[in-house]
Amino acid sequence: MSGIIMYHGAECPHCRAMMPLVDKLRDEDNIDIEKKEVWHNQANADEMRSHQDIIAPACGGDLGVPGFYSTTTNEALCGEISYEKLKEWAAANK
Repeated sequence: MSGIIMYHGAECPHCRAMMPLVDKLRDEDNIDIEKKEVWHNQANADEMRSHQDIIAPACGGDLGVPGFYSTTTNEALCGEISYEKLKEWAAANK
């Protein structure tokens, strides 16, 4: 299991924009991010809510997608961001 989880919504345009960057991290930088869909999967949504105190502040106060959560460092990142920012955060939090 990965130390980093990407919580995403199936129809979310920001999540869709981030998917190729997440795949690039895996393929080029050997950083695995586990993807969990939360709009249609209640168990994943409940899991994301269980980390609300960490994810919500990173998303501006509310839970949002795409939301990235590190099970290793208990830190979060939120939103559509650059590859460089995602790579830097993921490398520090894997």
